[in-house]
Amino acid sequence: MQFDDDAELDTSEVRDVRGSRIPGGRRTVGGGIVGLIALVLGLFLGVGPEQLGLSSGGEDPVASSSSAAQVDRRCRTGADANAREDCRIVAVVNSLQDYWRAEYARRGGRYGDARTVMFSERVGTACGAASSAVGPFYCPGDRQVYLDLGFFEDLRTRFGAGGGPFAQAYVVAHEYGHHVQNLMGTLGRAQDGRTGAGSNAVRVELQADCYAGVWARHATATPDERTGRPLLTRLTDADIQDGLSAAAAVGDDRIQERFQGRVTPENWTHGSAAQRQQWFYTGYRTGDMARCDTFR
Repeated sequence: MQFDDDAELDTSEVRDVRGSRIPGGRRTVGGGIVGLIALVLGLFLGVGPEQLGLSSGGEDPVASSSSAAQVDRRCRTGADANAREDCRIVAVVNSLQDYWRAEYARRGGRYGDARTVMFSERVGTACGAASSAVGPFYCPGDRQVYLDLGFFEDLRTRFGAGGGPFAQAYVVAHEYGHHVQNLMGTLGRAQDGRTGAGSNAVRVELQADCYAGVWARHATATPDERTGRPLLTRLTDADIQDGLSAAAAVGDDRIQERFQGRVTPENWTHGSAAQRQQWFYTGYRTGDMARCDTFR
């Protein structure tokens, strides 16, 4: 996975609040088993923590004197994205939004941007306050993706994914798939309270995987609005395998087997490892979002 060294990154699409704190320092999700349950239930759910019952408030984070270096100072070019993890996320977000803007325009519509918020430990959102334990998520209330970069290490060490830069890109692309669903009015189908292998919750997640694959198919051919050249210049078969590995690692059956020792399909909210791989690869193979109809 390689970005154009000379490309200029648009850091306005990413807000970096790492090292910030919620007023009062209130933690909404504890560590240990409570955090683990929240992570298993909330991972890539596509809705904010309030819908998961994890919080009752949405306080905005307040910058502290120990705030981490902000991406707008360190992430200027594609070369930075090739060298730094946080800058890589900026570049992935830029590439994703370049693609979806172009795709919406091609279809005669208008894409509404979504920022990514990088945080550490806990964050306030329009969907409520959350800790890192819930994993990456998209909040439809403020149309933002929330991400603690520490999750990527958990993805590899706790969930058994192979790792690699594109595994990280897959995670971000999946969350932007939820944003596309929100714009299209399909995200709400997951909120009927039902779980299980055939539930709308699972279908929404699999569709977001498919949309991630669609972006991956077109990423190296999508011109960046600032340079006219693709921001992402190289994506190899090995990169795609890293994405498939990450998709499998967060399948409901894999997570249940790892953390509760048995598979209970009636409780699925995301789909099996095989399903998640299948739908990501469907999007990648076809490059057509119309082929991502998981509700048929």
